[in-house]
Amino acid sequence: MMFRTDLAVECRELAGKSLPAGVSYHEEIREDIKTISMHIQDDQGSHALGKPKGHYITVETPPFSEAGEDIDARLTAVSQALSSLLPKNGCILVVGLGNSAITPDALGPRTASRILATRHLKGEFVRAAGLDGLRSVAVLSPGVLGQTGMETGELLAGIVQHIHPSAVIAVDALASRSLDRLGCTVQLSDTGITPGAGVGNRRALINQESLGVPVIAMGVPTVVDALTLAADLTHPMPDDEPTIRKKIEPQGRGMVVTPKEIDLLIDRAAFLLSLSINAALQPTLSPQDLLSLVS
Repeated sequence: MMFRTDLAVECRELAGKSLPAGVSYHEEIREDIKTISMHIQDDQGSHALGKPKGHYITVETPPFSEAGEDIDARLTAVSQALSSLLPKNGCILVVGLGNSAITPDALGPRTASRILATRHLKGEFVRAAGLDGLRSVAVLSPGVLGQTGMETGELLAGIVQHIHPSAVIAVDALASRSLDRLGCTVQLSDTGITPGAGVGNRRALINQESLGVPVIAMGVPTVVDALTLAADLTHPMPDDEPTIRKKIEPQGRGMVVTPKEIDLLIDRAAFLLSLSINAALQPTLSPQDLLSLVS
């Protein structure tokens, strides 16, 4: 009960050493990048891990705050993971979830700001510019309920009904149970997303059932819940939970912890995610071409 996390790999770790029934798991390491593919196949596996059925891909990288904005193996790993989850054809709607005014929650909007939008590019101009091979992409940063008075799911449902994308890519900041995974982990899944879940402010679920099209979720953990962090650092026994809760609550209820270099972390994570999304959606363009088009 004390551990709160958005990461499927951490739910797998909390489930014990043996792999739960109904779950497949595979690791691949290239250079200093580890890619973990996990498939929750049935209700038994979903119950064991507390996650919806579907595919989860986790890319573990060197910390973003310690590495520059180089185009390297991280881009290849994340873009290939995303490509494996996307439909091959049709328009894609990229949605940057979160609040741009709060740095740990700004990953989605900052990622969306660097996505190459192409749905409006049509006609002779596109052919003359040699861009007629681009995939149709629309981009949206819907803000949060407190800014718009509307649930994000409500906004997306209306837009999806109008533009009919073949899939939605939803980018959001995540919560981890461990400090070790902040700013060095990218999770992708085809199970949708619950905005605000990482900070205990769960909103309406955004998934294929609610929108009618596949929803690919992408995110980077930027915060750790205070109670979860205390448990992770102290390794308490089950009987210790009331004592830890008493020390943290009520003042610490709902408190989250984020790294002091969060500005740098968000900038570099958004750079990686946006470039990876652009590369997956526009494979005919080089990373250098993509950078020149969105800069």
